[in-house]
Amino acid sequence: MIRATKLAFLINFSYNKSSVLLERRLSMDNNIVAPVYAQIALDIASRIAKGDLKENSKVYGRSIMSSEYGVSPETIRRAIKLLEDMEIVETKQNSGTIILSAENAKIYVAKFNEQNNARSMQKQLADYIVQQEGINRKIIDIVGSIVRINEKFSETNPFNNYEVVIPNNSGIIGHTLGELKFWQETRATVIAIRRGNKIILSPGPYVLFEAEDTIIFVGDISSIKAVTDFINK
Repeated sequence: MIRATKLAFLINFSYNKSSVLLERRLSMDNNIVAPVYAQIALDIASRIAKGDLKENSKVYGRSIMSSEYGVSPETIRRAIKLLEDMEIVETKQNSGTIILSAENAKIYVAKFNEQNNARSMQKQLADYIVQQEGINRKIIDIVGSIVRINEKFSETNPFNNYEVVIPNNSGIIGHTLGELKFWQETRATVIAIRRGNKIILSPGPYVLFEAEDTIIFVGDISSIKAVTDFINK
């Protein structure tokens, strides 16, 4: 079996429109911060879920809470409205805001934490995409260097490298390069012998051939048939 030993590279890094849009979306999501009123609503819900604020008890008035959180009464109103939508509290005219459900508060806190975890994973993914782009650029540079070196070598070397496997019934088994007068018989120069996981580079005239050795040689196109015929004698 003969096969030309050549270096071939096919690099195709494609970034389609959907991947670009995904990266942009992740970048936007990473810059999103929950509004102040939502953060206050989460804090109140957390206190209810922990039992610091009891069911059926009243929540402090807007003025007190605005002072506590350092925000405007309107921000407190929006936070309470969010908790009302989640059925955690209820505001009655002339009665103030009453805590309805600690269980709903727990559910709200859990969902908020899940969203935070999702944002955290999105940020990790965005970071990995940036790292991957850097790695891809390095790979392209390295491959380009290897290809240029290979092209330069090909320009200075008029011969191709070929390989042939010695069959189990070959007559050259147990003989050396020198005994066989390999070059004189084939006009091919043996540059290496692959034996299992080992490679014998530039084998001397006293190296014995073994069954299933892979002979790596250089020569012109006519040397392929010459070597094939020679090892099958």
